[in-house]
This record gives sequence, C-alpha cells and structure tokens, in this order.
Amino acid sequence: MQGVIQKSTGSWYQVKTSNHQLVECRIVGKLRLSGIKSTNPVAVGDVVEFELENGAETGIIKKILPRKNYIIRKSVNLAKQTQIIAANLDQAVLIVTLDFPKTFPRFIDRFLVTAEAYSIPATVVFNKVDLYDENLLNDLEFYTLVYQNAGYQVLHTSVPDDFGLADFKQILKDKTSLLSGHSGVGKSTLINTIEPKLDLKTSFISDSHHQGQHTTTFAEMFALSFGGNIIDTPGIKGFGLVEMEQEEIGDYFPEILALKSACKFNNCLHLNEPQCAVKEAAEEGTFAFTRYESYLSFVSGNEEDNFRKDIYAN
Repeated sequence: MQGVIQKSTGSWYQVKTSNHQLVECRIVGKLRLSGIKSTNPVAVGDVVEFELENGAETGIIKKILPRKNYIIRKSVNLAKQTQIIAANLDQAVLIVTLDFPKTFPRFIDRFLVTAEAYSIPATVVFNKVDLYDENLLNDLEFYTLVYQNAGYQVLHTSVPDDFGLADFKQILKDKTSLLSGHSGVGKSTLINTIEPKLDLKTSFISDSHHQGQHTTTFAEMFALSFGGNIIDTPGIKGFGLVEMEQEEIGDYFPEILALKSACKFNNCLHLNEPQCAVKEAAEEGTFAFTRYESYLSFVSGNEEDNFRKDIYAN
C-alpha cells in the first residue's frame, strides 16, 4: 500500500492513502539504519510504501519513495544530527514578527538560504503589524524592501485588523506549503482565521519575555477546504545550516548570485578580495548590509556559535 505521511510523532507516523484512509504506521530497524543522518528518517509529506501488520490495523513503513525536495535544519539538541522538517513541498512560508516575539534577520536568512539550497520557493510573512509602533513600522518598511529586492514575496498580516489575510489565503491555495516560524508569531492564529474548521491550539505570549509558548507539538499536514495542504510545524528557536560548502553559500543569496560574475576572481568569496562586486554593492548600499552580514556569518566558520546564540536569544 502507498500513502503520504500526514503526521509524525517521533515513533509513529499517520499515513493517508489515496482513498483518504488514515493508518498509524511505524518504521522498522533497517529503515532507521539506511544511511540517512537525521533524527527523523521519515518526514511529513513523504510518500511511503507500507504493509499492514498481521492481525492489526497498524502498518510498517517499508520504503520512502524519492523526494522531489525537502527542507532540513541542524538539530538543536544533537549537534551532529539533522532534522528533516518536511518533504515534497511547493513552497515554504516563514511567519515572522519584528516584536512580540522578536525575529532576528539572521534567522530569516538561514531559513531562506536553506530553502534556496533545496530549490523551494519561499515567502516571508510579517505578522502582527497592528502592534507595531512608528519605529517598528520603519523597520518593517526596511526589511520589506530588503527581501523584495532579493526576489522574495513579502506579505504583511494582522488578524485583529483583518489585514492581508486574503493575500495570505491566496498564496496557500492549491499548493503544499510548509508554515514555519518562532513560537508565538501567530502561525496557528493565522491558520485558524483562514480555515476555522482546523481549530489549531493557540497560546498567549509571555509578558516578561515576549516569547511564545509551544502549541504545535508535532509536524502535521492539514488539507485546506479551498485547495491545497499546509504543513504546520512546532515553533522553531534555531535554524542551523547543514550540508553547505563555504564556496556555494553565496549562490543561495539571489543578490550575490546576480552580482558574482562581475567579481574579478571566479572563486571570489566576497570577503576581502580586490574588485569584488558583492562587497562594493554592500558598501554602496545596493546590497542590504543585514543580508551581507548574514552571508559573512555563514561563511566565517563561526556560524555554529552564532546559531547557538540566536537560540538562547529567543
């Protein structure tokens, strides 16, 4: 039998068949040892083959079919392990807030670089804009231009003001979308507003730390009544880069990829090399300094330390 992973709880996986039957399945030892260096060899969105266990309504996953793509991050607790967040995506949608809680630009850039590396179109959604004061609105304008100029679709949303929700709904229509972001950015509230029947659990933000509480425990796929599927994920504190060589990271910044042919040296890393078009653009302000700083962090070899700092900052 064949189906798509709808939910992962770590040891059991909910598989949806073509006739919409849901079967609870587990994986066998050989699949665990198949060379996938991940804390979760099977991810939500995977297409799998499984067999029903004798005398039971549960199944055993025998095979993962080839993925068209997947998005992966470094495991927070296991430095040498990775975590596949979801597979077979049409797009990745990152929900961020400039405050309540704060999302740092480097976190956004890690997510976008990873999406680029695995050929997944990405959108950035700035949520809770109704809470922004004048300074935050100025920051919102700046970062909107930064990511639009990089080639990304950017949305602004506010549930209380019913602002941007029609556009948010439209980008999800008829696509399989990963929704990600820190705990507390309003991801579940946004989903509930455009698809009330899902009634996902939400929680309040801590007044003392402006941090969100985890409400989504496991990754899970939900069908949308207006077409498409969303994969809701637990709030992510950190998003560590994996499987990237120093010389290829620049190709995952669309701005750098567009400029690098103008550099004097073909192997330019855009650090201290002479006649570097990327560095010149950063100095002139045509390449956003926040994006360039993220790039420098990613290629410096100190990204592991920065990744850990960002985790504890949230």
